[in-house]
Amino acid sequence: MKIDWAALGSVFGVSLVATVALVGLFTLGIIGLSKQEQAAAQGGSATLARTGAYACFALCLSAVAYGIYLIVV
Repeated sequence: MKIDWAALGSVFGVSLVATVALVGLFTLGIIGLSKQEQAAAQGGSATLARTGAYACFALCLSAVAYGIYLIVV
């Protein structure tokens, strides 16, 4: 049995980058929601923060759905 270390390293690198990107995107969504509450408390408009947060969550959901699609098909 021979292990292809280059392929293993490539899979590790792509997995690491994808994980960090998804966690970062989800974190941006949470920050956007917290900014929305902060802007609403100060009497301002929170539409941009809410829209950005929902966009981040939608991107996370689409990335997870695509990953599940790749596994199933």
